[in-house]
Order: sequence, then structure tokens, then C-alpha cells
Amino acid sequence: MARQLTLKRAFSVSGKGLHTGLLLTATFQPAPAGSGIRFRRTDLEGKPELKALAEFVEQTERGTVLVKDGVSVSTIEHACAALYASGIDNCLIDVNGPEIPILDGSAIEFSKGIEAAGMQEQDEDKDYYIVRRKVEVSDPETGASLVILPYDSFSITCLIGFKSPILYNQYARLTRMEDFGREIAPCRTFVFVREIELLLKHNLIKGGDLDNALVIYDQAIPQEELDRIADIMKVPHKPADKLGYINNRPLLFDNEPARHKLLDLTGDIALIGKPLMGHIIAMRPGHKINNQLARLIRREIIDQQ
Repeated sequence: MARQLTLKRAFSVSGKGLHTGLLLTATFQPAPAGSGIRFRRTDLEGKPELKALAEFVEQTERGTVLVKDGVSVSTIEHACAALYASGIDNCLIDVNGPEIPILDGSAIEFSKGIEAAGMQEQDEDKDYYIVRRKVEVSDPETGASLVILPYDSFSITCLIGFKSPILYNQYARLTRMEDFGREIAPCRTFVFVREIELLLKHNLIKGGDLDNALVIYDQAIPQEELDRIADIMKVPHKPADKLGYINNRPLLFDNEPARHKLLDLTGDIALIGKPLMGHIIAMRPGHKINNQLARLIRREIIDQQ
């Protein structure tokens, strides 16, 4: 039986929050066996902690937000994905604000931090959630569906589709956790130019820029309109007659958006609080339906305790 793992030593990452725009630091520290993944708000009186469990997710618009007793930590999914893929069972994450830094919009800095810090075995066995039957959730409104099937390891097949000439149908798959750091962790979050103003009205993506997200320009608009959006986001003007990806760094993979959706799903499934043995088939996944599946599994886990 495999033993639980934690970090050998602490490491920190610093940067702005995608949605708040605040300058933030998150410090990942070793934690006792059986304590799980927890976030601690060091900027608040009493330093309240939030367990990284699906039942504490209250918001899923453009990120996964944990809330307990009025205290929240948002944009946790990339950090949780990196910890989960590394096999870390127990970790305490101190953050000095309401959000984990977005960094470059991927999980690569978290994965690198874990690798540099090293891991150590603990004196308790890992407690797996083993999928023994088909489990399915779906959302007829969005066409999203998630299916978990029995499997002797952990794997994800992810399919995405958008009504877009630039980003239409894509497919990504992860069959070995050892490949996560190279194949999935570097893949960045993405947004369509046509979504930006609505997201800003919802008090989101205030820290977004061309270095921490793939920005997809797939519907031509007048130059002055595109310039106005660029000014709001404080990014350089781009030619309005040229559709495509307008971020500063080119795509790492042709299917980078699909790989990022797989990354997000890994982080959201980590909130079942146990390593999972099963194969997930995801059609058009998003944080909302990911959390529905994680909550379903959490209820089963709690009922069995």
C-alpha cells in the first residue's frame, strides 16, 4: 500500500490575482498525515482555514471558490491540480489575500515548486476512492457531461467544443500522472475577446492580461472597439482584421485549451479529498459540472464513514 505524501519543505509563489488584480503570495508547507489540503488566510484575524473539499465550493464562475463562515479563497484549481498530480495528500497553503496568484495562467509554477521542494512519505497509508460503477452527471443547458468508469489507475479523456472558427472541437487525454508536469501543467487558461466586458461587469478578470491567459479573437469587431477593450485591460492594441490568438506567447500545443480544461478538471476532482482510481470522460467540462461530480463522490465518501 502506498504511503501518504507531503512536501519536504515549504515553497512560495507570488503574483497578481486573475480576478482581484491584487498582488498575492501563496506559501505551500508540509502538513501532518491525514490533514488533507487546506488553505489559510494569513491576512485575516485568527488566520481562518478552509479545507479543499467539494462541499465548500460556493462559486464556479471562471474559477473554483471555497467559502466557509464568510471567508473565501478563489482560483484554487491550478494549485490543487498540481498537488493532486504530484501525489501530495497533505499540504497547508498560506495566502495573504482572497485568491491564489494566477501566475502565467497554468499550473507549471506550482508543479515546479513541488518538484524543487521535494516530497516525503508519511506514516499513514493513502486512502483511495475506487470507482466501482459508472457514475454520470450532465447539464442539458450547456451540453456538458462527465462520466466516471472503473479503471485501475487515474486517467481523463477531455473533449471541448465552442461555436468558434478559431476554437471549435478539441480533445486531450492524460493516462499517466507522471506526464502531467510536461503535458498538462504548462497549459494556460483562455478567454474570448467577446466575453471580456461581461466578465469585467461581473467583477472578474481584473488581473487578466496577455501573459496569463490565451486570448481568442474569433469575431471581427471595429478597430476602435477592439482598442477600447485593450485599453480597459491595459494591453497593447492589436489589428482588428486579424482573427486568432492574440496573447504574447504562442500556443504550446495545438490543443492547449483542451489540455487546460483537463487541468481544471483535475484540480476540481482533487476536492473529493482522496486520490481517485477511475477513468473520467469529460464532454465540455467546466467548474460547475466538475463540482457537481465531486460533490456526488463526497456524499458517498461521507456516507461510508
